[in-house]
Amino acid sequence: MIALESLLLESLRPWRAAPAWHVALSGGLDSTALLHLLVRLREREALPPLRAVHVHHGLQAAADAWPAHCQALCDRLDVPLHIERVQVAPGASLERAAREARYAAFGRRLGGRELLLTGQHRDDQAETLLFRLLRGAGVRGLAGMPASRPLGRGHLVRPLLAVSRVELETYVRQQGLTWVEDPSNADTGLARNFLRREVLPVLTRHWPQAGQNLARIALHMREAEGLLGELARLDLAAAADDDTFAWLGLPSLGLKPLLELSDARQRNLLRHWLAPLTRMPDSEHWAGWCDLRDAALDAAPRWCLEGGELRRADGRLWWLSGAWLAQPVAPSSWDDPRQPLRLPGNGEARLQGGAPDGPLSLRYRQGGEAMTIPGRGRRDLKRLLNERAVPSFVRGRLPLLYRGDELLAVANLPGLDGLQSGKWRLDWCPPTNAQGLS
Repeated sequence: MIALESLLLESLRPWRAAPAWHVALSGGLDSTALLHLLVRLREREALPPLRAVHVHHGLQAAADAWPAHCQALCDRLDVPLHIERVQVAPGASLERAAREARYAAFGRRLGGRELLLTGQHRDDQAETLLFRLLRGAGVRGLAGMPASRPLGRGHLVRPLLAVSRVELETYVRQQGLTWVEDPSNADTGLARNFLRREVLPVLTRHWPQAGQNLARIALHMREAEGLLGELARLDLAAAADDDTFAWLGLPSLGLKPLLELSDARQRNLLRHWLAPLTRMPDSEHWAGWCDLRDAALDAAPRWCLEGGELRRADGRLWWLSGAWLAQPVAPSSWDDPRQPLRLPGNGEARLQGGAPDGPLSLRYRQGGEAMTIPGRGRRDLKRLLNERAVPSFVRGRLPLLYRGDELLAVANLPGLDGLQSGKWRLDWCPPTNAQGLS
């Protein structure tokens, strides 16, 4: 018991200054052991305030009794308990939807720098590694569950990843504690349950250290993933060197530096860059990257992913999502140019420094537009946009200011966005590029 407490305390040493520790309490063996160990530690160590959170999904009748079980345990241990009831969105994977709803609820509970502590242990890590291995995961997937990661305004921490389930069960029984069993854990039709109940016991009988070794492999893979991340950041530094269109607020990369890398380094860079934006595609779907990369120069290729699209335009890669994937509808008139004009699905436009005389309207490019440029005469808008290398996907949503049928200004393009005297200028705040993942 002392060994477990010492190991737990060492795992949590970097987090001792957190404002509060929240324990994700399901009522099962792992979280029960974790909460009780922390209460024991609290008796002899100065720890942050300790609280518990139970998330009730309402997916099965047996779960209705778990909140009361958790409340009784917390009352006995003098730990405040918050019970969160969530709705699980229907979908192809109920398990995944329940997990996402659960962690969203946990994230909402965390204040700045606070911790959520979960009871996953070494056997869970081994199971995760084997599960992902059989699904064909790469280095990132085989790194298993991280010991910590950001969650909400704080962090999720798994302090028991070096402890086996047998050790936790021995501890709980010695302390006279009871726990709840999820009936769905007996369903070996679920892949993880099959691994846990049928496969890992067989492996352990032949290789007694199987669980420990699998968990060690996850640590090796996490180190390898860290090195790949360092390489990706070096490659990204060379590709993210152009801020000409920084006002678009869109993630983008220079294509030329990327093409100078080997195929493996290209994929490594893109995985690292896309990770905060979308779920990673499987190996076969990466053919979409090759099609985009190798398309003809005059093509406008796109690679559709779960959270958005990757496009190639004017020598750069651009990530688009949210409103950027739909063609906006232009407003018909600008009745009060002194006030900003909301553009449906396309952000906001405003006139800086005043406004030209006459009835004004905003439109979007349809083709064939021309504009009078001082000292150059009348020029086709298409040519003017080509001169400034405006990305093709931006051209159809750039606000154009008209007085009657006269094109007066093109938003945000120096020399085209207003009078040369600077008395007024058309400014456009593009739509937020809503991310596929937060």
